[in-house]
Amino acid sequence: MTNRLRVARVERGWSQDRLVRAILEYAREHLLDVASQASLKVYVSEWENGRRSVSETYSAILRSLLGKTNDELFGEPVPAAAPAADGYDELLGRIDSARSLSLSMVDTFLAQTELLRSFDRQMGAAGLVDQMRAHLSSLEDALTFAVLPDARRPVATALAGAATLAAWQALDVGAVERAWRHYELAKRAASEAESPMYLAHAMAEQAYVLSDAGRAELAVDLVRDAQRTGGSKVSPRLAAWLFAAEAELCAKAGLADDCRQALDRAEAVLPPGEEARDPDMLSLFLNTSHLTRWRGNALAILGEDDAVAELYAALDRMDPAFTRAMSGLRCDLAQAHMVRGEIDQARQHLQQARLLANRTGSVRQRRRIERLTDGL
Repeated sequence: MTNRLRVARVERGWSQDRLVRAILEYAREHLLDVASQASLKVYVSEWENGRRSVSETYSAILRSLLGKTNDELFGEPVPAAAPAADGYDELLGRIDSARSLSLSMVDTFLAQTELLRSFDRQMGAAGLVDQMRAHLSSLEDALTFAVLPDARRPVATALAGAATLAAWQALDVGAVERAWRHYELAKRAASEAESPMYLAHAMAEQAYVLSDAGRAELAVDLVRDAQRTGGSKVSPRLAAWLFAAEAELCAKAGLADDCRQALDRAEAVLPPGEEARDPDMLSLFLNTSHLTRWRGNALAILGEDDAVAELYAALDRMDPAFTRAMSGLRCDLAQAHMVRGEIDQARQHLQQARLLANRTGSVRQRRRIERLTDGL
């Protein structure tokens, strides 16, 4: 416990006093009884130095505020329920329950994923760690005890989508190992579902973990492998998304010509119109406005002067509900202005980006903001 809680707090950009205030605010909003502010200051210091154990009440609050699991904060998993004494009765009961799993139940799982996705898009991932863990656990249980393929495939598809969302949330809060494991779960579920689309999407998003870790060229290889995996079985919108992801990762790897070619391919296959959501994969949002932002992002990474025009065009059309994406766009604009030597404008966009990142608790965005700030 000695360092993990402290590291998570610092990643969030909070002092100990800020964490104490956040605990008090959370307790007021959720009608929980917690210690006084003065006592909590002592608790936080003692928690971080290993001199006081953390009760389940405070563990739940800290998980929600910092977006980390118990294992990531304290080095200990959430205790699992003890198995029933009669193993066969328990097993058969769960198998019978899985057999009766109807399409409406799968729809319920999908609706829960959609709710979590909407909350994440607007408010960030930090407060969803417990809900996401419980959701994945329910889906994994449903898949584990479903016997026949016609019962397993719909659940596996739902699990693939939920695990990919959970992975991106984990990456956003800086829990990179959890993100990697969730992507592996998503790929296994997509394979079980016999869904090349979900498999290709999970592989391409997983490439961002490699890119963030400094392995941009390996990330490019993985996103291209995702394209080969999907082949002709992906929708046009997903094909465009895969090319756009390739372009961004090529830009980060310094492959300027490859980046531009991938952007051109994305534009060529993207369906026309303002509709952004893919009916074959509801987690996917991409239209001309989004692609304009992606092009500007890639050009900004490459240091090209004309990135500014692309990014302002994207800013004019950005849906304000995409809070985390807006923070990223502000970072892109700051980077583009820095290339042009326009430091005051860069600072203004970084200030806006920091406010949005603080609102969502995005450690990933905060790290990028700090890197850009250091370059001013």
